[in-house]
Amino acid sequence: MVIGVISDTHRMNRFFYEIAEAVKDTDILIHLGDNVQDVDCIKKYYKKDIINVRGNCDFNTKIPLERIEEMNGVKILVTHGHNYDVKYNILRLKYRALELGVDIVLFGHTHVSQIVFQDGVWFINPGSAALPRDAHRSFATIKIEDGQIRPSIKLL
Repeated sequence: MVIGVISDTHRMNRFFYEIAEAVKDTDILIHLGDNVQDVDCIKKYYKKDIINVRGNCDFNTKIPLERIEEMNGVKILVTHGHNYDVKYNILRLKYRALELGVDIVLFGHTHVSQIVFQDGVWFINPGSAALPRDAHRSFATIKIEDGQIRPSIKLL
């Protein structure tokens, strides 16, 4: 199984087709918020399932702030990250991950891509697919096969 992960698309619709093309070989796409309305636009090009959570720029929606998903035997916490102060560090997010017993935490909000393996948990931030703060638009992929987790950051 290959999971595509994007975040912080911020209504930049000129990138939606490119994003969909970049993740076309994934089995599922996860959008980590800011802006949840973008999921409907991306669905025009990406015909597989999209899971999403809301971010700090998403208002008037019933989409959850976080969710737990199990995929291919791997437990995943999906969140935008703003409620965990991820712009400063991932400590609060790490405590939440350990509390929930997850294998992977997906978060955005910082607009900076990052992969960290700490205390048996993968922390994966795909960066921003539209407005990066680390000089490149990006997304993440996670390959889960035979119990092995292989995350990577891809540039757009």
